[in-house]
Amino acid sequence: MSTVGRINGDEALVGLVIVSHSAKVADGTLELAAQMAGDEVRIVAAGGMEDGAIGTDATRIMAAIQAADAGAGVVVMTDLGSAVLSASTALELLDPAQAARVRLSRGPVVEGAIIAAIQASIGDDLQAVCDAADAMLTQDKLAG
Repeated sequence: MSTVGRINGDEALVGLVIVSHSAKVADGTLELAAQMAGDEVRIVAAGGMEDGAIGTDATRIMAAIQAADAGAGVVVMTDLGSAVLSASTALELLDPAQAARVRLSRGPVVEGAIIAAIQASIGDDLQAVCDAADAMLTQDKLAG
């Protein structure tokens, strides 16, 4: 599990968890998002299995959410269907108060993570960060 970010003074920022079946995809997405948002947003990659195999693990995702939460909540980005299932299971494993501060984004993992990290870095609240990530689902990359 890879992590970047810190608390910005006394102001907690929304954190971000990147879930991918591949540790390399999750780590690369973290690197891109962190470069765009700076080091004040807590971003945690929860990619692959503990042994390095391809897959997702609800307990690793739960730990990533706990690490990313500075108190303002966490947006979770997922790559494929079973990653969503693992992230949903992770929410069930969390303390209910913490789980209430977590949103699963429908947005694409890379583009969504980048815009979520940027929005978190400027102090947007949990729902606004998640909405920004979700909006990337309909973003036309080829529109001029």
